[in-house]
Amino acid sequence: MKHQMPRQIIPKIISVAAMALMAGCGAAPPITQQVDIPVFTPCVKEAIPKPEFEFDKLSLDAADGEKILALARDWPRGRTYEGKLEAVIAGCL
Repeated sequence: MKHQMPRQIIPKIISVAAMALMAGCGAAPPITQQVDIPVFTPCVKEAIPKPEFEFDKLSLDAADGEKILALARDWPRGRTYEGKLEAVIAGCL
């Protein structure tokens, strides 16, 4: 009688395992979902070169007229540079 018990139990275990495996196959496959994850990217792509101002090249003992003319010539360059910097900053916001 001892030898008949394992022979009766093993088929039952196999059938229960087969049913469990078949139940897993009957389930619908998982649905692919798209998840958007924010990733940091630098907003400044390239450095804007700083213009060389004439006023910076003047000597300390330059005449007042030379300083005023240098500032007058540098003003458009400075405004252009500021405009480019503001455009880059606006791209970051």
